[in-house]
Amino acid sequence: MAVMAAVDLGAQSGRVAVGRFDGSRLAVHEAHRFANEPVQDGGTLRWDLDRLRRDTLDGLRAAARDTALDSVAVDSWAVDFGLLDRSGRLLENPVHYRDPRRAAAVADVYARVPARELYERTGIQLLPINTVFELAAMAAGRDPALESAELLLLIPDLFHHWLCGSRTTEFTNATTTQCFDPARGGWATDLLERLEIPARLFPEVVAPGTLLGPVGAELGLGSPEAIAVATHDTGSAVAAVPFDREGSIFLSVGTWSLVGMEVDRPLIGDETFAANLTNEGGVDGTFRLLRNVAGFWLLDECRRCWAQEGREYALDELVALAGSAPPLRSFVDPNAEVFLERGGDMPRRIDGFCRRTGQPEPSGVGETVRCVLESLALKHAETVDVLREVTGSDPAELHVVGGGARNHLLCAWTAAATGLPVVAGPEEATLVGNLVVQAIALGEIASLAEARDVVRASFEPTTYEPAPSTEWQDARGRFAQLVAGTGLEVSA
Repeated sequence: MAVMAAVDLGAQSGRVAVGRFDGSRLAVHEAHRFANEPVQDGGTLRWDLDRLRRDTLDGLRAAARDTALDSVAVDSWAVDFGLLDRSGRLLENPVHYRDPRRAAAVADVYARVPARELYERTGIQLLPINTVFELAAMAAGRDPALESAELLLLIPDLFHHWLCGSRTTEFTNATTTQCFDPARGGWATDLLERLEIPARLFPEVVAPGTLLGPVGAELGLGSPEAIAVATHDTGSAVAAVPFDREGSIFLSVGTWSLVGMEVDRPLIGDETFAANLTNEGGVDGTFRLLRNVAGFWLLDECRRCWAQEGREYALDELVALAGSAPPLRSFVDPNAEVFLERGGDMPRRIDGFCRRTGQPEPSGVGETVRCVLESLALKHAETVDVLREVTGSDPAELHVVGGGARNHLLCAWTAAATGLPVVAGPEEATLVGNLVVQAIALGEIASLAEARDVVRASFEPTTYEPAPSTEWQDARGRFAQLVAGTGLEVSA
């Protein structure tokens, strides 16, 4: 039996789980969960890497307490990075992708590298959160950390470096940076030079499933092998999607909702540029053609605001309140710029959006949550239509994985909005995908296709059939007019 530890670092929380694979089924047990709260440092929003490192090691030690681990792997959110000096010391806490400096750098980047060319070379959705904009801002400001750095490592690569000393970047995460050229299979060094970003910082790129080396004995974990899985959390989540029908669409729903299809090569052209679709690397030579939708971010921020007012709500409680609220009353565009920045009063921002667009303002918590969840379902449906048009495919079903798989209202409403069956599960897809790629690297599973067979055998999905509804058809039309009329969506 293979025993593996998976570390999944999300934008809101982290967890460490133990996976046991007996040759046919995978069992997953969570060993440790912890919060991931950014910090303000001199007016800059940053990740607290010292705390994340301590919590991760605590979780791994808990995982290794009662069993010998064969391997360990870390995945995380994309785009953010740490800079190391010549001695391997982290120069400063990484900047959070929601810090406003990135958005301020966009215009200057486009002045040097036009948006169409940047997309053509990288295939990545033009969003102000992308790594290239943070690096360009640092270069333009002559940031001393950038000038003195020896190596740039994305967040999971940084953790692997601490675990085993590796100095590489894994492919699926490298492709999200908008610094990688998938056609050439390497960093877009000429573009980096035009932006005065030092290309010397970028390490070797390795494939998902690469053995990185044994974990250091001083960490007290035994000597498991550190493995570069699909270190972008979406890459791991999609590796765990048990696709049954070719051309099916995945929705990996967490802080972000990633809506896309698995393809065998990047699709980069006029249609995908106009639709602002992204091409991210996947496992076993695949790519993920998708669009980022601001997923449970709006709901998480609402919960944070209500908690500050002394109103603590469990997620199940909020879903129940939403289910009792009037249906299809008011919508927001989850990708509108007004919702992007962290902090502030999210319920008030939602009210303001509805007011400015001539819709009733949500009254109370249940109506606000229903507004968010229905809007997400409609945004999912909008993106499914875009994927249909761009690929010429006719998807038969949608696979919802991640936290969204346990939100029965979102699943049912996504089925209603798209008119397609929704197959929900596994809920812990990121951990599962992390673990099955470890098993492939260890020789326990032969291929990605076989890994998905293991997922089918190990986890029972829930299916939501669409119910024909003129109300949802009408809502689709209202939502399309809303998005077209506001002009606020985060895009190029």
